Amino acid sequence: MDTVQHTSDPMTLYLGIDDTDTRESRGTGRLARAIAAELARRYTVTGVTRHQLFVHPAVPYTSHNSSAVIHIQEGENGAAADVFATAKELMLADFIEGSDPGICVAAGRTIDGTLHRFGLAAKTSIVTQEEARRLARNAGILLEGLGGTEDGVIGALAGVGLAASGNDGRFVQKGTTRDLRGSQTVAAILASGVDRVSTRDGKTVSEGIVTLRKFPKPAFIEGNAVLFVEADGDAYRDIVVG
Repeated sequence: MDTVQHTSDPMTLYLGIDDTDTRESRGTGRLARAIAAELARRYTVTGVTRHQLFVHPAVPYTSHNSSAVIHIQEGENGAAADVFATAKELMLADFIEGSDPGICVAAGRTIDGTLHRFGLAAKTSIVTQEEARRLARNAGILLEGLGGTEDGVIGALAGVGLAASGNDGRFVQKGTTRDLRGSQTVAAILASGVDRVSTRDGKTVSEGIVTLRKFPKPAFIEGNAVLFVEADGDAYRDIVVG
């Protein structure tokens, strides 16, 4: 019996990518944003999230072992196949020797607790390609390795499961958040695409000035983009969570 609570929109498509880089190359997050920009020509892209996976000597990774997921509003039948084909083409064109990329696309309505549990397992333990491929095959989810060892299928599938839960990771792109720098009003942060500004103890911050480390990176909590802050004199500063 599936007891996992889901907050994802059943009409959202989740495009997960992982293991696309090397130590000398651009990161997976940057590639994800480039793919998101291309997909935004035809679809409504609602954000890009980063999901932290297991860090262990037995798990090959470049820097932090994280995967990226692009959230897309599904507006037509066949969108999953088109999104998959478009992203695959872009990833193959940008393939970096020494990387082991994987790609996954799944509609929110097809994702159940099994995929979420796989994502949670990938955060705390070693999971295998065989597990990922079997799970995707049984669920009818699009999953493919695009070079190297193809180990990226693990993170790509795990990222999709975690993103679909609505309760993991953080947004590296949401609305116009990446345009904000320095000190910003809470109103400006909310206008950029953040759903809520909050302290770690759950108190909503509705006004004031927030000093940003870089740009807002809200956590993905209960389907919302929540930017956590802490008091800093008469103002606030942001805290990166997720």
